[in-house]
Amino acid sequence: MKTKYPIVLVHGIMLKDVLFVKAFGKIEKRLKENGFSVHTADHDGMGSIENNARQLKSFIEGVLSSEGAEKVNIIAHSKGGLDSLYMINNLDASDKVASITFLCTPHKGSVIADKLYSLPKIVRGPLVFWFNLFYRMFGDESPDALTVCRQLCTSPDGILAADEEKSGGIFMQSFSSKMESHKDDFLMSIPHVISHYYSSGETDGLVSTDSSKFALYRGHCIEESVSHSEIVDFMTKKDKKEKIYAFYTELCTELAQLGY
Repeated sequence: MKTKYPIVLVHGIMLKDVLFVKAFGKIEKRLKENGFSVHTADHDGMGSIENNARQLKSFIEGVLSSEGAEKVNIIAHSKGGLDSLYMINNLDASDKVASITFLCTPHKGSVIADKLYSLPKIVRGPLVFWFNLFYRMFGDESPDALTVCRQLCTSPDGILAADEEKSGGIFMQSFSSKMESHKDDFLMSIPHVISHYYSSGETDGLVSTDSSKFALYRGHCIEESVSHSEIVDFMTKKDKKEKIYAFYTELCTELAQLGY
C-alpha cells in the first residue's frame, strides 16, 4: 500500500550519504522495494539547525516538483527532527508537510552534548576545527560543530524550543529506542556509559527516552536493545537488521492507512 505523499528520510548529525556510506543504510532501498516513494535528504551532516532547515526546505521543494506532489511525509532521525521542526515553525513550510515521525530526536537535549560543550576550550577548539574540516571535505556547505553541540545541550538556551502550535495540522508522532547495556553496540558503548552516569532512565546511547517523547509518543521502535545508530542501519548487527527494516515498512504502511 503506497503512501499518498512521498517519504523524505531526514538524517541527524554525522551520518549523511557519502560515497558508499548511506545515512539510512539499506532502509531507503527496502522501502522502495516495498513500493514506497522515498528520498533521503542531502543537508549538511554537521550544520546548525537553522542552516539545515533551509537546506531541507529546498530539498523538499525539489521532491514536490519532481513527484508532482503537494506534501511529503518526513521520517526524521535524531537532530533531523529538530531541523524539520525549525523548517516548519520558522520557514513557512507547514503547508509542504503532511506528517512527521521523529525517531530518537533529542527534543529536550542530550547530556552527551552537555559534556562535549563543557570541555576546556583548549580541547574543544581543535575538535571543532577537525570536525568542520572533515565535513567540509565530504560536501557540507556550512559545517558548524560548535553551534550544533550548543544547540543539542539540555540547558534552556541550548535546544531550540519546539512549537506544536505552528504545526498547521501536521500529524506528528515520536519513537525512542534503548540500549540495555553498553556491550550491545561498540560504537555507542562510551556514550551509553556517560549517559547513565549523568542521568537516570533509559537511553539509546545518545538520547534518553524522556528526551525523545514529543507529540504522540509511540514508545520504542523495537522492544529490544537497539542503539541510536543501529536504528538507522549503521553498523547494525545481523540479527536486528530485518526487525529494523520491518519497523520502517510497518511505519510507512500505517501512514498510508491513515491517508498520508
